Amino acid sequence: MNSSLQNLSKFQSSINRGRSFWVEVLWRVVMAGVFQNPFCPFYAPKRGLLRLFGAKVGKGVLIKPRVTITFPWRLTLGDHVWIGEGVWLDNLANVEIEDHVCISQGAYLCTGNHDFRVEGFDLRVEPIILKKSAWVGAQAVVGPGVTVEEGAVLSLGSVATQTLETRGIYQGNPARKVGQR
Repeated sequence: MNSSLQNLSKFQSSINRGRSFWVEVLWRVVMAGVFQNPFCPFYAPKRGLLRLFGAKVGKGVLIKPRVTITFPWRLTLGDHVWIGEGVWLDNLANVEIEDHVCISQGAYLCTGNHDFRVEGFDLRVEPIILKKSAWVGAQAVVGPGVTVEEGAVLSLGSVATQTLETRGIYQGNPARKVGQR
């Protein structure tokens, strides 16, 4: 472990973006015009566009306006997933969302973070998995490498930095188990 503080001039991006520059540019244009557009409440075109860009999308998926998805080709959505207004899926690594998962307004799923212990401030990415019938509450944050087990609840404004147990109810920052569903 290097004891010095980060030196951002030594940062080297190591992210494998997964598609060409032009595919990513095209995605960002589509995302701005359709997904982030507050006047586009239509679900079917969003599902179709996600599939076109490589996402795996189940049936009955509802995606509200003002949603940001960094890389659709790293996204799997099960059946009857609800993604609320203003959600950001910052999926530098794979994000898998199983059937009947609800992600409420303004939630943030973050698959990447910088290693503050390394002078070059290296980027580290880990996948996120939301299992069947999980619920991520409004303004909640799910961090890199977290699995939200089946039926678990991450309540309003809470921050998950580790796996949430099956049917557990979690609250706070960092999220702690406060009950059972």
